[in-house]
Amino acid sequence: MCRRYRQTSEVQPPVETRDAAAALTEAGATRGSMVGVAWAPGGVGLACGDAAVWFSGDGVQEVRRVLDILAPRLTWWSASGVEPCVRRGLRVLSSWDVSATHRMLHGGTEGDSGVVWAAAHDLPADGRPRTGQLDLLGASPGTGATDATYTDDPLGAHEPVRPDGYLRPGWCAAGPPDLPAAAAWAAAALEVARRHRRALEDLPDTRRERPAPLLPLLTAWSESAAELLAVELGVTGLPLDRRTALDLIAERAGPRPADDGQAAAARTARDARVLDLVPATSTVDLRNPAQVRELLARVGIDVPDTRSWRLEPLRAVHPVVPALIAWRKAERIVTTYGYGWLDRHVGADGRLRGAWTGCDGAAGRMTAQAGLHNLPAELRPAVVAEAGHVLVRADLGQIEPRVLAAVSGDRSLAAATATPDLYAPVAARLGCDRPTAKVAVLAAMYGQTSGTAGEALRGLDRAYPVAMAFLRAADESGRSGVDVRTYGGRRVRMWPLPPDAEPGAVAGRGRFARNAVVQGAAAEVFKMWAVSVRAALPAGAEIVLCLHDELLVHTPESMSGEVALLLEEVLAGTAARWAAGSTVGLVADVSVVKRWSDAKG
Repeated sequence: MCRRYRQTSEVQPPVETRDAAAALTEAGATRGSMVGVAWAPGGVGLACGDAAVWFSGDGVQEVRRVLDILAPRLTWWSASGVEPCVRRGLRVLSSWDVSATHRMLHGGTEGDSGVVWAAAHDLPADGRPRTGQLDLLGASPGTGATDATYTDDPLGAHEPVRPDGYLRPGWCAAGPPDLPAAAAWAAAALEVARRHRRALEDLPDTRRERPAPLLPLLTAWSESAAELLAVELGVTGLPLDRRTALDLIAERAGPRPADDGQAAAARTARDARVLDLVPATSTVDLRNPAQVRELLARVGIDVPDTRSWRLEPLRAVHPVVPALIAWRKAERIVTTYGYGWLDRHVGADGRLRGAWTGCDGAAGRMTAQAGLHNLPAELRPAVVAEAGHVLVRADLGQIEPRVLAAVSGDRSLAAATATPDLYAPVAARLGCDRPTAKVAVLAAMYGQTSGTAGEALRGLDRAYPVAMAFLRAADESGRSGVDVRTYGGRRVRMWPLPPDAEPGAVAGRGRFARNAVVQGAAAEVFKMWAVSVRAALPAGAEIVLCLHDELLVHTPESMSGEVALLLEEVLAGTAARWAAGSTVGLVADVSVVKRWSDAKG
């Protein structure tokens, strides 16, 4: 059955099919082709080339058949809409997420389909219509229908694009209204993906050699896969032993309070263990940094702030310092990782779950909610593999300086990456000890120019002039308010400052840009490694955590050796693709443990 409606592009009106793979093949799809996909109640819409089809029935099962026969690169507006399919075990190895590639090309965190479409078609994003506005260009005359209303108008009911070129906001908010519309929605996503691909191919390939495909295209594929991995992580969850977690929380926060009164009494008792060490401070609020500074001043400790790293060296000065540090750890457990957290986020199956995102918009790292990305070390003993399973943990070593060597093209720094400990050859070249060399390298990437690092930084300028010039160029771009792009092509926006901005604000923007070109590239290579591991893992093994530069794989114990070796082999392959033409080496510390806390480092 074929239902025709007005089109604003070259895509043909969708047709119903009972065999999507055959229909797509007839339309020119071959193995590896980009195939747009969008689900709607009762089935799925698919698009390839200039053809769009819709299937009525089990849409997930039909897409599974298409994957088996054509192994396409499934293309969608956002991987977040694929969660129901992931829950049914749909496994997609190649994808294109147009929201992810929009963020890569244009920067920021915006992924709304209306914004994505407008940017791809050079339309002002703030000129797009909003849900609820009168659709004067698309509604049937005299009906008073809003753009969010789906009418039976054959000229507008199933066309996602308005005559003014913008997407209909009702579609952006709620998705396609029915199956023929789902096919049109899939075709629209495919059109954006094609435009994104052309834009990515126009970006420079920053590698020293240019083996196909271009690095920006490789990055787009891995960013898309990372968004899908984020969905899978949210569904899979992190294995956690509830009994152990309860014991650890009780040890630090006390027993679970029966009511608000008990909770308040426990809070007072925790505070007293600090306040009783300094006379006449019973009214001090330990949750107020200014008041904590005043408390410390009473015992002769004058600090500009009360961050833990600043207090640690002062433990021996007065007993209140270690007591305050211990109080903060306990307070964090109570307020963020206490009994309520456990009740809200750990399911009956013993899995800790939170929503994940593939890119935080700043450093480009994967992030998660429910405390997954900031789980205190004190609670890591509760992360335990299930019966018959183990955790294979892999942590990239010294990733940011190794990335700096690759992105800057500094051959001398690249030579230092040939050793497991990069800082040792750097120290030898600078004529200083290893700790000083490490401080200098990190200071260079984070924009610190004074203190212990000052003299060593001058040595870095002499020893690694190419890398240092690269960092200074990024710093100058940031100070000037000019956006930068990472090694893989992702745009990092610089925030505007007034003409009379304080020098410190301008310098801060420079430091941000300096760090973004390194940390952003490190995030990209980590994700490329993570999604490659995801694709290569044997059945039964699954990634359960991506923490900054660390992967945690839950696997049957019988496959632990195979998985550990695979993590290292995939890292070598990732380095060869990402840093093609460079001699930069990437290393990972891999261990097989029962509890996350047993992993060294």
